[in-house]
Amino acid sequence: MTVTDDQRNGHPLGAEPAGQPASARAVINEMLDAGLLDDVMDRVDAGGLSLTGEGGFLPEMIKAVLERGLAAELTGHLGYERGDPAGRGSPNSRNGTTPKTLATEVGDVGLVVPRDRGGSFEPRLVRKGARRAGGLDDMIISLYAGGMTVRDIGHHLARTLGTELSHDTISKITDSVLEEVKAWQSRPLEEIYPIIYLDALVVKVRDGHQVRNKAAHIAVGVDLDGIKHVLGIWVQATEGAKFWAGVCAELRNRGVRDVLIVCCDCEDDQASSWAAA
Repeated sequence: MTVTDDQRNGHPLGAEPAGQPASARAVINEMLDAGLLDDVMDRVDAGGLSLTGEGGFLPEMIKAVLERGLAAELTGHLGYERGDPAGRGSPNSRNGTTPKTLATEVGDVGLVVPRDRGGSFEPRLVRKGARRAGGLDDMIISLYAGGMTVRDIGHHLARTLGTELSHDTISKITDSVLEEVKAWQSRPLEEIYPIIYLDALVVKVRDGHQVRNKAAHIAVGVDLDGIKHVLGIWVQATEGAKFWAGVCAELRNRGVRDVLIVCCDCEDDQASSWAAA
């Protein structure tokens, strides 16, 4: 029998050392060892239970976890447990719940969010006004970048997750990354990069309602600590001395003052463009 490090140190198999939070993997292992998931999977295999969608096991599990977490947050906010005599005469108290539907990656989840009488409770687990879990936004952006239209994404989410989102909502999600992209493209740079690489690679780029292969021209700088940074990406149909001169001028305007070595694919126009800039 093989003895694990955990067992040598006195920790049960799959358990975390004392004082450290249990990892998700460790918790799942404990549930598997206890056979808690066997009955669930047997019901799924028999067709009597679905994992996702309305009434599915995963949405109901998320609902139970979130509602318990929200209740714990309110208890912490008020400073006393439900029914605790210590809460008598408190200036604030529990005041029922508000129904809320949260769109998630495994389907819509109907929550009951607890309220306080003073109206000062601001939950962090599911913030006020939030209608979607963060992972769903990432999924929508990924689908959009992969070439799906707003309408296609709406149908896909409804069919696979049972989540209904309006076209306007999906459009707002896909547009939300534009400001971040613009900020990244114009961020200030270091004054000195010992090495800068200039090159291009073919990537799939959304063009209207189609995804086409286009050349993404990239400048990668190595800083004084030897760490590589992508300084910028420019999508252009063709490259030439004029194009690279514009790239180099933009890098200069963003703060680059000196470069020791410029590495490119032996095109004279790139090197001369940097020298001119």
